[in-house]
Amino acid sequence: MLAAGLLFACAMLAACNPEQSALHPAGQDAAELANLFWFMTAGGALVWCIIMGSAIYAVLGRKRPRSERFADRFVFIGGVAFPTIGLAALLVFGLALLPNWAEADTPDLQVQVVAEQFWWRLGYEAADGSQVATANEIHLPVGATAEFVLTSTDVIHSFWIPSLGGKMDAIPGRTNVLRLTPTKPGVYRGVCAEFCGPSHALMAFPVVVHEADAYAEWLETQRQPATAGNGEAFIAAGCGACHVVRGISEAGSVGPDLTHFASRRTIGAGTMLLTPANLADWLVAPSHIKPGSRMPSFATLPDAERQAIVDFLLELK
Repeated sequence: MLAAGLLFACAMLAACNPEQSALHPAGQDAAELANLFWFMTAGGALVWCIIMGSAIYAVLGRKRPRSERFADRFVFIGGVAFPTIGLAALLVFGLALLPNWAEADTPDLQVQVVAEQFWWRLGYEAADGSQVATANEIHLPVGATAEFVLTSTDVIHSFWIPSLGGKMDAIPGRTNVLRLTPTKPGVYRGVCAEFCGPSHALMAFPVVVHEADAYAEWLETQRQPATAGNGEAFIAAGCGACHVVRGISEAGSVGPDLTHFASRRTIGAGTMLLTPANLADWLVAPSHIKPGSRMPSFATLPDAERQAIVDFLLELK
């Protein structure tokens, strides 16, 4: 029994991780949603106390006849007036959180998000109107309103960064828009919140919120072509047929853009931390690590060639 209690306590503490918690807001929308949660929690607690108090009074109170007038009033107040007023208050509080984008200002930046099984294709709009392609890791400036333009190439996904705000579906053939304004620098975790296949739980992404100058520096770095050295092993293994590495391999369009792969924190859309050992394992058995992944295995490559690909990818900063 004690072990079960400790296990439950550990699970509850693990759920308090602020990197993916709607109750540790780091954005304007998340703060409003957290306020709604606490408002509804307080309202639910008040209703529970009233109901339990009434039940205790009915059981333990003095037994004496009540008039029909008292009963009618009790039913009207407790069964009609109180629920109507309570639900109306919750409705008004909730409707006030709906965004009025018709009167909203132009966003500070726009990010194109294309959800695919099981990763995220990203495109940042630069000041000159050009697109800066990247994948599986979002960077934002603190205090700036970011507009995410969402769609999908296969099934319905859902884009959610709990610490920054609410979620929005990414639907094939349709474009949805979500605006978020981060208020605290830090690293947060975004996820797909709509079941989309066997690796749905492995379709996550880090979200890095920078100060304005650091974000501008990051974006400028992402615009540059790759600066890695020898990519012969990468090209010879056919990796360029799926992946773009600007300045080295431009033809691929099936998989994520790897131009600055080594600057990211994770492999496989948040599946594993980016380390040399994890990258080597990923090249050997991607579909074992991430079921449903379309990444082919390179287990049949000689160790030296596979290591050359690992070394090349780790230079792509």
